[in-house]
Amino acid sequence: MPHIITRNASSVEQNWLNDLANAISDPIQLLNSLKIDPSPWAEGLAARKLFALRVPLSFVDRMEVGNPHDPLLRQVLPLAEEFEVHPGYSQDPLEEQDNAIPGLLHKYKNRALMIVKGGCAVNCRYCFRRHFPYQDNQGGKRNWQAALDYVAAQPDINEIILSGGDPLMAKDSEMAWLIDAIGAISHIKRLRIHSRLPVVLPSRITPELCQILAESRLQTVLVTHINHANEINGELKQAMLALKQADVTLLNQGVLLKGVNDSITALTQLSETLFDAGILPYYLHVLDRVQGAAHFMVDDHTARQLMAGLMENVSGYLVPKLTREIGGRRSKTPLDLHLE
Repeated sequence: MPHIITRNASSVEQNWLNDLANAISDPIQLLNSLKIDPSPWAEGLAARKLFALRVPLSFVDRMEVGNPHDPLLRQVLPLAEEFEVHPGYSQDPLEEQDNAIPGLLHKYKNRALMIVKGGCAVNCRYCFRRHFPYQDNQGGKRNWQAALDYVAAQPDINEIILSGGDPLMAKDSEMAWLIDAIGAISHIKRLRIHSRLPVVLPSRITPELCQILAESRLQTVLVTHINHANEINGELKQAMLALKQADVTLLNQGVLLKGVNDSITALTQLSETLFDAGILPYYLHVLDRVQGAAHFMVDDHTARQLMAGLMENVSGYLVPKLTREIGGRRSKTPLDLHLE
Protein backbone atom coordinates (compact mmCIF):
# COMPACT_ATOMS: atom_id res chain seq x y z
CA MET A 1 0.00 0.00 0.00
CA PRO A 2 1.48 3.40 -0.92
CA HIS A 3 2.45 5.74 1.88
CA ILE A 4 0.36 8.89 1.92
CA ILE A 5 1.68 11.95 3.75
CA THR A 6 -1.16 13.56 5.69
CA ARG A 7 -1.47 17.13 6.93
CA ASN A 8 -4.00 18.53 9.37
CA ALA A 9 -7.14 16.96 7.92
CA SER A 10 -9.64 19.52 9.22
CA SER A 11 -7.71 22.52 7.89
CA VAL A 12 -7.15 20.91 4.49
CA GLU A 13 -10.81 19.97 4.17
CA GLN A 14 -11.78 23.51 5.10
CA ASN A 15 -9.87 24.72 2.03
CA TRP A 16 -12.22 23.03 -0.41
CA LEU A 17 -15.28 23.90 1.65
CA ASN A 18 -14.24 27.56 1.52
CA ASP A 19 -13.70 27.31 -2.22
CA LEU A 20 -17.16 25.79 -2.54
CA ALA A 21 -18.75 28.53 -0.44
CA ASN A 22 -17.18 31.21 -2.66
CA ALA A 23 -18.61 29.79 -5.91
CA ILE A 24 -20.41 32.27 -8.17
CA SER A 25 -24.21 31.93 -8.30
CA ASP A 26 -25.08 35.17 -10.12
CA PRO A 27 -24.68 35.07 -13.92
CA ILE A 28 -24.15 38.84 -14.12
CA GLN A 29 -21.32 38.57 -11.62
CA LEU A 30 -19.85 35.74 -13.70
CA LEU A 31 -19.95 37.77 -16.92
CA ASN A 32 -18.61 40.90 -15.25
CA SER A 33 -15.70 38.94 -13.82
CA LEU A 34 -14.84 37.91 -17.38
CA LYS A 35 -15.26 41.47 -18.69
CA ILE A 36 -18.21 40.42 -20.87
CA ASP A 37 -21.15 42.80 -21.31
CA PRO A 38 -24.16 40.97 -19.81
CA SER A 39 -26.82 42.99 -21.68
CA PRO A 40 -26.93 40.79 -24.83
CA TRP A 41 -27.48 37.77 -22.58
CA ALA A 42 -30.16 39.27 -20.35
CA GLU A 43 -33.04 37.16 -21.71
CA GLY A 44 -31.16 33.93 -21.15
CA LEU A 45 -29.96 34.75 -17.64
CA ALA A 46 -33.51 34.19 -16.39
CA ALA A 47 -32.93 30.47 -17.10
CA ARG A 48 -31.18 30.32 -13.73
CA LYS A 49 -34.74 30.01 -12.36
CA LEU A 50 -35.06 26.71 -14.25
CA PHE A 51 -31.70 25.45 -13.03
CA ALA A 52 -29.50 27.46 -10.69
CA LEU A 53 -26.09 28.74 -11.75
CA ARG A 54 -23.15 27.58 -9.69
CA VAL A 55 -19.50 27.74 -10.74
CA PRO A 56 -16.36 27.77 -8.54
CA LEU A 57 -13.79 30.52 -9.00
CA SER A 58 -11.13 27.93 -9.87
CA PHE A 59 -13.15 26.99 -12.96
CA VAL A 60 -13.84 30.63 -13.84
CA ASP A 61 -10.09 31.29 -13.76
CA ARG A 62 -9.69 28.87 -16.69
CA MET A 63 -12.15 30.78 -18.90
CA GLU A 64 -10.95 33.27 -21.50
CA VAL A 65 -11.56 36.86 -20.44
CA GLY A 66 -13.70 38.76 -22.95
CA ASN A 67 -14.86 35.67 -24.85
CA PRO A 68 -18.63 35.06 -24.51
CA HIS A 69 -18.22 31.83 -26.52
CA ASP A 70 -15.53 30.34 -24.29
CA PRO A 71 -16.13 26.54 -24.19
CA LEU A 72 -16.02 26.41 -20.39
CA LEU A 73 -18.35 29.38 -20.00
CA ARG A 74 -20.83 27.84 -22.44
CA GLN A 75 -21.15 24.79 -20.19
CA VAL A 76 -22.39 26.85 -17.22
CA LEU A 77 -24.02 30.05 -18.55
CA PRO A 78 -27.86 30.08 -18.58
CA LEU A 79 -29.24 30.72 -22.07
CA ALA A 80 -32.66 31.58 -23.50
CA GLU A 81 -32.72 28.26 -25.39
CA GLU A 82 -33.34 26.47 -22.09
CA PHE A 83 -36.93 27.70 -22.12
CA GLU A 84 -37.63 25.90 -25.42
CA VAL A 85 -39.59 22.65 -25.23
CA HIS A 86 -38.48 20.05 -27.78
CA PRO A 87 -40.26 16.83 -28.81
CA GLY A 88 -38.36 13.73 -27.79
CA TYR A 89 -36.76 15.45 -24.80
CA SER A 90 -37.95 14.80 -21.26
CA GLN A 91 -37.23 15.60 -17.63
CA ASP A 92 -36.20 11.98 -17.03
CA PRO A 93 -34.37 10.87 -20.19
CA LEU A 94 -32.77 7.82 -18.55
CA GLU A 95 -35.90 6.71 -16.64
CA GLU A 96 -34.24 6.99 -13.23
CA GLN A 97 -36.82 8.83 -11.17
CA ASP A 98 -38.99 5.85 -10.16
CA ASN A 99 -36.53 4.00 -7.96
CA ALA A 100 -37.81 1.72 -5.19
CA ILE A 101 -35.00 2.49 -2.73
CA PRO A 102 -34.18 6.19 -2.25
CA GLY A 103 -30.76 7.02 -3.59
CA LEU A 104 -30.14 3.64 -5.26
CA LEU A 105 -30.32 2.79 -8.96
CA HIS A 106 -29.85 -0.86 -9.97
CA LYS A 107 -29.92 -0.58 -13.75
CA TYR A 108 -27.09 -2.99 -14.53
CA LYS A 109 -26.77 -6.63 -13.50
CA ASN A 110 -23.39 -6.51 -11.75
CA ARG A 111 -23.33 -2.92 -10.49
CA ALA A 112 -25.49 -0.55 -8.54
CA LEU A 113 -25.37 3.24 -8.47
CA MET A 114 -25.76 5.26 -5.28
CA ILE A 115 -26.87 8.90 -5.33
CA VAL A 116 -24.54 9.95 -2.53
CA LYS A 117 -25.26 13.68 -2.54
CA GLY A 118 -27.75 15.78 -4.48
CA GLY A 119 -25.61 18.89 -4.82
CA CYS A 120 -22.73 19.68 -7.17
CA ALA A 121 -19.91 22.19 -7.05
CA VAL A 122 -20.84 23.23 -10.59
CA ASN A 123 -24.20 23.15 -12.38
CA CYS A 124 -23.61 22.09 -15.97
CA ARG A 125 -26.44 23.28 -18.20
CA TYR A 126 -26.62 19.98 -20.13
CA CYS A 127 -26.92 17.84 -16.96
CA PHE A 128 -29.23 14.87 -17.55
CA ARG A 129 -30.24 14.98 -13.88
CA ARG A 130 -31.11 18.68 -13.83
CA HIS A 131 -34.74 17.69 -13.05
CA PHE A 132 -33.93 14.77 -10.72
CA PRO A 133 -35.98 14.76 -7.45
CA TYR A 134 -33.02 14.95 -5.10
CA GLN A 135 -35.38 15.96 -2.29
CA ASP A 136 -36.72 12.39 -2.41
CA ASN A 137 -33.23 10.86 -2.51
CA GLN A 138 -31.47 12.57 0.36
CA GLY A 139 -27.79 11.75 0.84
CA GLY A 140 -27.14 10.58 4.39
CA LYS A 141 -26.27 7.52 6.43
CA ARG A 142 -29.87 6.32 6.80
CA ASN A 143 -30.48 6.13 3.04
CA TRP A 144 -26.95 4.89 2.42
CA GLN A 145 -27.47 2.03 4.87
CA ALA A 146 -30.79 1.07 3.26
CA ALA A 147 -29.08 1.00 -0.13
CA LEU A 148 -26.20 -1.09 1.22
CA ASP A 149 -28.61 -3.56 2.86
CA TYR A 150 -30.13 -4.09 -0.57
CA VAL A 151 -26.69 -4.52 -2.16
CA ALA A 152 -25.64 -7.01 0.53
CA ALA A 153 -28.61 -9.20 -0.44
CA GLN A 154 -27.67 -9.13 -4.16
CA PRO A 155 -24.60 -11.36 -4.70
CA ASP A 156 -24.53 -10.61 -8.46
CA ILE A 157 -23.49 -7.04 -7.69
CA ASN A 158 -19.69 -6.74 -7.54
CA GLU A 159 -19.25 -3.02 -8.19
CA ILE A 160 -20.67 0.09 -6.55
CA ILE A 161 -20.82 3.39 -8.42
CA LEU A 162 -20.93 6.56 -6.33
CA SER A 163 -22.74 9.32 -8.20
CA GLY A 164 -25.01 12.28 -7.56
CA GLY A 165 -25.24 15.23 -7.78
CA ASP A 166 -21.60 14.69 -6.98
CA PRO A 167 -20.48 12.08 -4.45
CA LEU A 168 -17.40 14.08 -3.47
CA MET A 169 -19.69 16.74 -2.01
CA ALA A 170 -19.61 14.35 0.96
CA LYS A 171 -17.02 15.28 3.55
CA ASP A 172 -14.02 13.04 4.14
CA SER A 173 -15.53 11.63 7.34
CA GLU A 174 -18.68 10.67 5.42
CA MET A 175 -16.64 9.13 2.61
CA ALA A 176 -14.66 7.10 5.16
CA TRP A 177 -17.88 5.72 6.70
CA LEU A 178 -19.41 4.91 3.33
CA ILE A 179 -16.32 3.28 1.83
CA ASP A 180 -15.78 1.19 4.96
CA ALA A 181 -19.41 0.06 4.82
CA ILE A 182 -19.13 -0.88 1.15
CA GLY A 183 -15.86 -2.71 1.79
CA ALA A 184 -17.58 -4.79 4.45
CA ILE A 185 -19.81 -6.41 1.79
CA SER A 186 -17.75 -9.40 0.73
CA HIS A 187 -18.98 -9.71 -2.86
CA ILE A 188 -18.15 -6.09 -3.76
CA LYS A 189 -14.81 -5.93 -5.58
CA ARG A 190 -14.73 -2.45 -7.07
CA LEU A 191 -15.66 1.08 -6.14
CA ARG A 192 -16.26 3.59 -8.92
CA ILE A 193 -16.56 7.30 -8.15
CA HIS A 194 -18.03 9.59 -10.81
CA SER A 195 -17.14 13.17 -9.98
CA ARG A 196 -16.70 16.62 -11.47
CA LEU A 197 -15.35 18.10 -8.22
CA PRO A 198 -11.68 17.29 -8.86
CA VAL A 199 -12.02 19.22 -12.13
CA VAL A 200 -13.76 22.38 -10.96
CA LEU A 201 -12.46 22.24 -7.38
CA PRO A 202 -9.09 20.42 -7.30
CA SER A 203 -8.70 21.28 -3.62
CA ARG A 204 -11.32 18.56 -2.95
CA ILE A 205 -8.65 15.89 -3.41
CA THR A 206 -7.33 16.07 0.13
CA PRO A 207 -4.57 13.92 1.62
CA GLU A 208 -7.23 12.45 3.94
CA LEU A 209 -9.39 11.38 1.00
CA CYS A 210 -6.39 9.79 -0.71
CA GLN A 211 -5.56 7.95 2.52
CA ILE A 212 -9.13 6.62 2.74
CA LEU A 213 -8.99 5.31 -0.82
CA ALA A 214 -5.50 3.85 -0.42
CA GLU A 215 -6.47 1.91 2.70
CA SER A 216 -9.64 0.39 1.25
CA ARG A 217 -9.50 -3.23 0.07
CA LEU A 218 -11.63 -2.22 -2.91
CA GLN A 219 -10.19 -1.57 -6.35
CA THR A 220 -11.04 2.10 -6.85
CA VAL A 221 -11.72 3.88 -10.11
CA LEU A 222 -12.30 7.64 -10.33
CA VAL A 223 -14.16 8.73 -13.46
CA THR A 224 -13.65 12.43 -14.07
CA HIS A 225 -16.04 14.47 -16.20
CA ILE A 226 -13.97 16.67 -18.50
CA ASN A 227 -15.25 17.95 -21.83
CA HIS A 228 -12.54 20.34 -23.01
CA ALA A 229 -8.76 20.47 -22.73
CA ASN A 230 -8.91 23.95 -21.18
CA GLU A 231 -10.46 22.41 -18.06
CA ILE A 232 -7.15 20.73 -17.27
CA ASN A 233 -4.67 22.90 -15.39
CA GLY A 234 -1.72 22.38 -13.07
CA GLU A 235 -3.89 22.05 -9.96
CA LEU A 236 -5.93 19.29 -11.56
CA LYS A 237 -2.76 17.45 -12.62
CA GLN A 238 -1.46 17.57 -9.05
CA ALA A 239 -4.76 16.21 -7.75
CA MET A 240 -4.67 13.37 -10.28
CA LEU A 241 -1.09 12.53 -9.30
CA ALA A 242 -2.13 12.27 -5.65
CA LEU A 243 -4.93 9.86 -6.61
CA LYS A 244 -2.60 7.75 -8.73
CA GLN A 245 -0.20 7.52 -5.76
CA ALA A 246 -3.19 6.17 -3.80
CA ASP A 247 -3.52 3.41 -6.45
CA VAL A 248 -6.70 4.88 -7.97
CA THR A 249 -7.39 4.16 -11.66
CA LEU A 250 -8.28 7.35 -13.54
CA LEU A 251 -10.75 7.39 -16.43
CA ASN A 252 -12.70 10.19 -18.11
CA GLN A 253 -16.13 10.37 -19.60
CA GLY A 254 -17.16 13.46 -21.50
CA VAL A 255 -20.21 14.63 -23.39
CA LEU A 256 -20.16 15.72 -27.03
CA LEU A 257 -21.49 19.27 -26.86
CA LYS A 258 -22.27 21.72 -29.64
CA GLY A 259 -20.19 24.84 -29.24
CA VAL A 260 -17.89 23.21 -26.69
CA ASN A 261 -15.98 20.28 -28.18
CA ASP A 262 -17.68 19.51 -31.53
CA SER A 263 -14.53 19.70 -33.64
CA ILE A 264 -11.76 17.24 -34.44
CA THR A 265 -9.22 19.68 -33.04
CA ALA A 266 -11.03 20.04 -29.71
CA LEU A 267 -11.48 16.28 -29.29
CA THR A 268 -7.84 15.61 -30.22
CA GLN A 269 -6.60 18.17 -27.71
CA LEU A 270 -8.92 16.74 -25.07
CA SER A 271 -7.63 13.17 -25.45
CA GLU A 272 -3.98 14.24 -25.54
CA THR A 273 -4.32 16.56 -22.54
CA LEU A 274 -6.23 13.96 -20.53
CA PHE A 275 -3.47 11.42 -21.04
CA ASP A 276 -0.82 13.99 -20.15
CA ALA A 277 -2.67 14.35 -16.83
CA GLY A 278 -2.67 10.58 -16.27
CA ILE A 279 -6.32 10.08 -17.24
CA LEU A 280 -7.44 7.58 -19.88
CA PRO A 281 -10.32 8.65 -22.20
CA TYR A 282 -13.13 6.18 -21.52
CA TYR A 283 -16.51 7.33 -22.85
CA LEU A 284 -17.71 10.17 -25.04
CA HIS A 285 -21.48 10.38 -24.65
CA VAL A 286 -23.88 11.86 -27.13
CA LEU A 287 -26.23 14.22 -25.31
CA ASP A 288 -28.95 12.71 -23.14
CA ARG A 289 -32.24 14.21 -24.33
CA VAL A 290 -33.09 16.23 -21.25
CA GLN A 291 -35.43 19.20 -21.54
CA GLY A 292 -33.52 22.47 -21.46
CA ALA A 293 -30.37 21.20 -23.15
CA ALA A 294 -31.35 20.60 -26.79
CA HIS A 295 -29.08 23.44 -27.97
CA PHE A 296 -26.08 21.27 -27.03
CA MET A 297 -27.12 18.38 -29.30
CA VAL A 298 -24.71 17.08 -31.94
CA ASP A 299 -26.45 14.75 -34.41
CA ASP A 300 -25.27 11.16 -34.80
CA HIS A 301 -23.84 11.60 -38.31
CA THR A 302 -21.70 14.53 -37.21
CA ALA A 303 -20.63 12.61 -34.10
CA ARG A 304 -19.44 9.73 -36.27
CA GLN A 305 -17.52 12.11 -38.54
CA LEU A 306 -15.81 13.68 -35.56
CA MET A 307 -14.81 10.30 -34.15
CA ALA A 308 -13.43 9.22 -37.51
CA GLY A 309 -11.29 12.35 -37.56
CA LEU A 310 -10.17 11.77 -33.98
CA MET A 311 -9.11 8.20 -34.81
CA GLU A 312 -6.85 9.58 -37.56
CA ASN A 313 -5.16 11.96 -35.13
CA VAL A 314 -4.45 9.97 -31.98
CA SER A 315 -3.34 6.52 -30.85
CA GLY A 316 -6.10 3.97 -30.44
CA TYR A 317 -5.93 3.95 -26.64
CA LEU A 318 -6.76 7.68 -26.68
CA VAL A 319 -10.06 7.16 -28.53
CA PRO A 320 -13.03 7.06 -26.12
CA LYS A 321 -16.03 4.86 -26.85
CA LEU A 322 -18.82 6.86 -28.51
CA THR A 323 -22.02 5.83 -26.74
CA ARG A 324 -25.50 6.87 -25.73
CA GLU A 325 -27.56 5.80 -22.77
CA ILE A 326 -31.16 4.78 -23.36
CA GLY A 327 -33.61 4.58 -20.47
CA GLY A 328 -34.53 1.02 -19.53
CA ARG A 329 -31.56 -0.66 -21.23
CA ARG A 330 -29.17 -2.63 -19.07
CA SER A 331 -26.03 -1.28 -20.72
CA LYS A 332 -24.84 1.71 -22.68
CA THR A 333 -25.37 1.61 -26.46
CA PRO A 334 -22.26 2.13 -28.64
CA LEU A 335 -22.75 4.16 -31.80
CA ASP A 336 -21.67 2.32 -34.93
CA LEU A 337 -18.88 4.41 -36.43
CA HIS A 338 -19.71 3.41 -40.01
CA LEU A 339 -20.17 6.54 -42.12
CA GLU A 340 -22.92 6.24 -44.69
